[in-house]
Amino acid sequence: MMSESETETAAGIGDAAAERHKAKMAKRKAVQDAEVASKTIEKGLLLVHTGPGKGKSTAAFGLALRMLGHGHRVGVVQFVKGAWETGERRALGAFGDRVAWYSMGEGFTWETQDLRRDVAAAERAWEQVEALMADPTIALLVLDELNIALRYDYLALDRVVAALAGRRPDLHVVVTGRNAKPALTDVADLVTEFTLVRHPFAAGVKAQAGIEF
Repeated sequence: MMSESETETAAGIGDAAAERHKAKMAKRKAVQDAEVASKTIEKGLLLVHTGPGKGKSTAAFGLALRMLGHGHRVGVVQFVKGAWETGERRALGAFGDRVAWYSMGEGFTWETQDLRRDVAAAERAWEQVEALMADPTIALLVLDELNIALRYDYLALDRVVAALAGRRPDLHVVVTGRNAKPALTDVADLVTEFTLVRHPFAAGVKAQAGIEF
């Protein structure tokens, strides 16, 4: 039911304006319908979430939830964040074996301060990725902070790009993390740059449960 103000606004629109709007929207719908109908390819996508803005992993886990909603299985491999107790891990854990979750990192490089240890952790994580990519029951694979591992050369870029580009045709993969390598974005189907406009951390606000983790 419309409010009084909405009723007054609607009443203030003349018949001619309403008809022009209807005709305009009909034309727009025809264009949109034709555009949608022209897209006939269905395939597994490689998506890259990068940039300095917040929300890269959050968006990836949103895709995971969407895929679960369609009854598919999801795999998650975290390259840096390690065994953090996060809200998304708890929530997706409620789906049981429909989510294969592996936190393989040991923290950010400035925390470990051990190059060999970081490289070894990345290698173990990549082995898990290869196993999940070969699992035909996995529909979506989230490679959280893989871009960080590639940025610090913990993994061979050519090897990773070749494997992702050669994934099975029906597998969707989303890669997150700042500073995505051009070699990776060049083979991706979708690349989103998350731009930083404002962040509460700059105002002294600490990371909070439900927002950052």
